[in-house]
Amino acid sequence: MKIAIIGTGNVGAALATRWSARGHDIYLGVRDKDQFKGKALLANPNTHLTTVADAVKHAGVILLSTPAPVAAEVAKSLGDTTGKIIIDAMNIVMGKGPAGYNNTADAILDNTATRDVVKCFNTTGFNNMINPDYGGTALDMFVAGSSERGRQAAEQLAHDAGFAACYNVGDNSRFALMEQFAWFWINLAMVQGQGREIGFKLLKR
Repeated sequence: MKIAIIGTGNVGAALATRWSARGHDIYLGVRDKDQFKGKALLANPNTHLTTVADAVKHAGVILLSTPAPVAAEVAKSLGDTTGKIIIDAMNIVMGKGPAGYNNTADAILDNTATRDVVKCFNTTGFNNMINPDYGGTALDMFVAGSSERGRQAAEQLAHDAGFAACYNVGDNSRFALMEQFAWFWINLAMVQGQGREIGFKLLKR
C-alpha cells in the first residue's frame, strides 16, 4: 500500500517503521521539511519525506496520529481525500480534543470528503506497536468504523505491524467506545502503575 502518515511522533514513527519493513510505501507528510525532527525514519526502506498535500496525493491510505485537539484542522489541511481511506489513531485524553466532539474520528468525517474513515491503532501504547510480541504471543488490535474498505485496510495493516488479529468493534457509533478503551489502557499503564509493557489479547474457547 501507499500510506501517508500525518503525525510522526511515537505512534506514527513506530508504524512507519513496521510498515516500511513489510514493503509498504510510506509518505511522511509534514508542514516544514526543514524542521522535521524524525529524519532517522528516512533510513527506513520505501520512506519519503514530503508535504502533507503531496503525501495525501500519493497515498491511498492516510494515518492520522497528531494531537487530538487539532484533529479537525488537520483533516481540513489534507486537501482532496476523495476515495482515500483515513485511519484515525488519535484519542481525546483528559478532555483535550476537537471542540464540539467526543471523539476525533467524527471530527475527521465532518472535515474531509471521504466517508472511508476508521479508528484503529489508538488502543495501546507506541511501545506495543514497536514490538507487539509477548513471549511468543502477539497482542491483538481493534478497529471501528462503518467503512468496509477502511476496516479491511486497517486489519491488513495491523497484521503487517505484527498484531495477531484485528477485531471489528462495530460501526461509526463505536468511535467513542474505542477511545474509552484507549483510556482503559492508559489508566492501567499510567494511573494504576502497571507500566507501558502491557497489552490486550482476546481469548476464545
